[in-house]
Amino acid sequence: MCDEKKILCGANSYEQKYYLNDEFSKLPESIRNELQIMCVVFTEEIGGIIILQFDSEGNLEIDVQSDEADYLFDEIGCGLKIKQMQQEKRDLFEALEMYYKVFFLGMEVKE
Repeated sequence: MCDEKKILCGANSYEQKYYLNDEFSKLPESIRNELQIMCVVFTEEIGGIIILQFDSEGNLEIDVQSDEADYLFDEIGCGLKIKQMQQEKRDLFEALEMYYKVFFLGMEVKE
């Protein structure tokens, strides 16, 4: 299996833009809205760029980047905010991983 990653969504504080991959447009609107709010709030509070993406095995990863010259980027707050998101949104993240594994990777659901 290849090591390509598939971007789910992301937000960029430098361009003040949010992106949702069109391949995930069939997700329920409430989930799409929750992802948008989560990403935009993250970049408003922390700065930089946040990307939610799936690895080749279907695991959801959070990638954060910042410009070297961005002295307002909160590096310590970044780690804390990611941990907070992972705890508070655990059910959402697990559901998204299951969705990706079933509909994109063709894996069967194990009960």
